[in-house]
Amino acid sequence: MKNMNFTGLIIGAATFLCIGLFHPIVVKTEYYFGTKPWWIFLVVGIASIAGALFVGNVVASSLMGVFGFSCLWSILELFEQKKRVEKNWFPRNPNRKDPLNPPALNN
Repeated sequence: MKNMNFTGLIIGAATFLCIGLFHPIVVKTEYYFGTKPWWIFLVVGIASIAGALFVGNVVASSLMGVFGFSCLWSILELFEQKKRVEKNWFPRNPNRKDPLNPPALNN
């Protein structure tokens, strides 16, 4: 066991979990808030990536980078989720008042 290096496995598993967690975060964010909070993903993403530059531990730095870039990717996915809602692939929040995202007409 002394010669085994688990760094790659740890980073890979954490990346998998991070990507898996961001999907429902994006869906719920669009459902409750629309695309308005995109800037939060931007700020958190940039801060995480910048922080990754100053962390000495390889695993921690890698995970901060993965988290940061996942936040940035979520900005695109948030706007894509809006399109998926408009195509009725995902439910629209009927209680959200958003002039840029009007409710679907019931025909």
